[in-house]
Amino acid sequence: MSEPRTFTEQNPIRVFLLDDHEVVRRGLADLLDSEPDISVIGDAGTVEQALVRGPALRPDVAVLDVRLPDGDGISVCRELRSRMPGLTCLMLTSFDDEEALLDAIMAGASGYVLKQIKGSDLVSAVRTVASGQSMLDPATTARLMRSLRAEPAPGPVEPSELATLSPRERDILALIGEGLTNREIGKKLYLSEKTVKNHISRLLAKLGVQRRVQAAVLATHLDRPAPGEHRPG
Repeated sequence: MSEPRTFTEQNPIRVFLLDDHEVVRRGLADLLDSEPDISVIGDAGTVEQALVRGPALRPDVAVLDVRLPDGDGISVCRELRSRMPGLTCLMLTSFDDEEALLDAIMAGASGYVLKQIKGSDLVSAVRTVASGQSMLDPATTARLMRSLRAEPAPGPVEPSELATLSPRERDILALIGEGLTNREIGKKLYLSEKTVKNHISRLLAKLGVQRRVQAAVLATHLDRPAPGEHRPG
């Protein structure tokens, strides 16, 4: 287990902001920059800008709005963490949405807070996730993860959609169900990240779903091989 990260005035938490409202970004920047151990190093108003600017700036923490005009902060979280495994993401939203929270957990977010949060609490949340801790409520997280496994497969029969998957796609689906990023899946299966992305696009189409978390639910119905059993790729 890695040591908790520590930050100081000389080595501040480098924060990147993503929100489509300029006033919100400015307010967040002013709030966070007023803290001696936090430095806002950049921001973006769209998914496209975030995916270009984020990796170039190498932040420690990304504060990401969940709903954006050209996409969503959860997919940005997944993509940025795939490129920067050391990055921690704090999701910021106006809505108390359990499905979005589950999506955030699956994307590897370290925290999920409502925009109604007090300024001092948001500063604390940034420090918490930067240090390697989680701002996700443990009870809520546990309940949501249990809901993924709430419906066992009906006997040995699998949903018909799963029967269309290749052995490699089934392996990838199982790892999606474990919450792994594309990069982590690639390392585990010795595939390039681009190859994993292509496999995931195909398996989502075969399963008739659009979102990764929906595939994760179907992954709970997979007939897993016995330990030690090798499935051909």
